[in-house]
Amino acid sequence: MNSPSEPEPSPPARSRWVWLRERILSSRVVFSLVMVTVMLILLWWWRPLILVPGTQPLVMQGGDPYVRALMRTISASESNVLRPYNVLHGSSFVWSLDTHPNQCQPIGRGPNRGNCSTAAGRYQLLNSTWTALALRYHPDRVPGETEDSEMSFEPIYQDLVIYEWLTDTRVWRADFSALLRQGKTQTVLRRLSGTWTSLGYGIESNKMSSELPGIYRRVLEDELERAQRLKG
Repeated sequence: MNSPSEPEPSPPARSRWVWLRERILSSRVVFSLVMVTVMLILLWWWRPLILVPGTQPLVMQGGDPYVRALMRTISASESNVLRPYNVLHGSSFVWSLDTHPNQCQPIGRGPNRGNCSTAAGRYQLLNSTWTALALRYHPDRVPGETEDSEMSFEPIYQDLVIYEWLTDTRVWRADFSALLRQGKTQTVLRRLSGTWTSLGYGIESNKMSSELPGIYRRVLEDELERAQRLKG
């Protein structure tokens, strides 16, 4: 038996190698677990962009969270792509949004097959519809102007114009915010299906249409959390 003052014998070289290998393996396991955790967090954070890209947050800031959630829900069926503000009918894209693109793209299916559509942007607005709405709600409009002044179609203006339109109770003869707060999501979607025919009650439903009430609930949670953070 060695005395307390004597150093302990060094472990055999093989034992040191086993110990080192175990440490390396242990470090790799820890690193892998950390990376998996980070990836899961990122997937959870970015899930709207990955699963339903059309529900990505609006560019505009502020506003009623219930109406903001409605806008994101509309784009889930109308422009469910990673660049919804730049998409044309038929899923081609444009770079410039200085004005409404006004490109008539062929309609390949549905009741309007064989015609073409100028629908563009996150809310798939026809050029004629955008012109009418911009003259009424665009921040850069000139009061009293009745002709198309080619106002900007940039994302912020797409959001602002549609928000003002949806909250104009005189036009719709309904308060969508109040209806949504009462949980009447389907009533609102039905009311809007004449304008956006993919909302589940129109003539051009798609694979997202039946999912919209559930999508609305999920994005509303996000909008309410955002509103709460801004207050805090």
